[in-house]
Amino acid sequence: MRKTVFLFSGQGSQHFQMARALFEHDLRFRAEMSRLDTMVGDLAGHSVIAALYDDANEKSRPFDALELSHPAIFMVEYALAQTLIAAGIRPDLCLGTSLGSFAAAAVAGFIDVEQALAAVIQQAAALEACCEAGTMIAVLADTAVFERERLHELAELAAINFAAHFVVAAPRERVAELEGRLKAGQIAFQRLPVAFAFHSRWIDAAQAPFASFAQSLRSGAGRLPLICCDQAAVLQALPGDFFWQVVRRPIRFGAAVAMLEREHSGDYIDLGPSGTLATFLRYLLPAERKPAIHAVLSPFGNDQARLAALVAGWPRPATG
Repeated sequence: MRKTVFLFSGQGSQHFQMARALFEHDLRFRAEMSRLDTMVGDLAGHSVIAALYDDANEKSRPFDALELSHPAIFMVEYALAQTLIAAGIRPDLCLGTSLGSFAAAAVAGFIDVEQALAAVIQQAAALEACCEAGTMIAVLADTAVFERERLHELAELAAINFAAHFVVAAPRERVAELEGRLKAGQIAFQRLPVAFAFHSRWIDAAQAPFASFAQSLRSGAGRLPLICCDQAAVLQALPGDFFWQVVRRPIRFGAAVAMLEREHSGDYIDLGPSGTLATFLRYLLPAERKPAIHAVLSPFGNDQARLAALVAGWPRPATG
């Protein structure tokens, strides 16, 4: 039996104006975003929506201020999930990568949405207060490049997404040397719009203050299975350090999908701001499997049309 899998991406997928067309024209999405923004106001004293959809903040402008980008990613993904559920598209499993695991856990019912959002905000505050500026670079090559080009001397391996795509994390002052080594090796790469070296030792200073807050979180058995990309495992309960380890341990997206595919044939819906995980899946899943892979949001627009097409074509026939 085919399973519907909701995918939630993390830092690096965000941009100003993300999902703005849905916010302006989809009543359910707007209501969810506004409800979450009210929670942010109560918890942190500012509005994410005001900054996210400010006309002065163009899509091309870096969106890496953690106090805004962290909750903005959560809000967009959670609001889109609730919009799909209201339209009759319900997940059988939720898969989160990094920060996306916060929204995935909330949608799967392991934690109340307000607690999850509070954890997002507190983690951003701990990182901003305790950690040095960092960078993350996506490398379009086999992971053998990490050793061959001596990237390990400057960075840590932060993610392995598929056979020809991995991510490294390092302090910001090492960016020029890292990129210089990649250019010298004629290796394609892209710097991600993040302000910290997630999934590396350079964020460890934030662990203790965040753990102190995390002790107040209350989670329980979820309504749906949750796939953890740092463990490549299906969780039935959240470990006590779950919300820290998902941003600290390396992301193993390819391994998590392989584990899932051994058990189920999935239809995948990417709820992230840029459709990044849907792109990864097209490299991971064999074409003969005829996987259904959907992305609703894109930096290039047409979000409303993609959402309408997805809802109109659901459910997908089991023989597809």
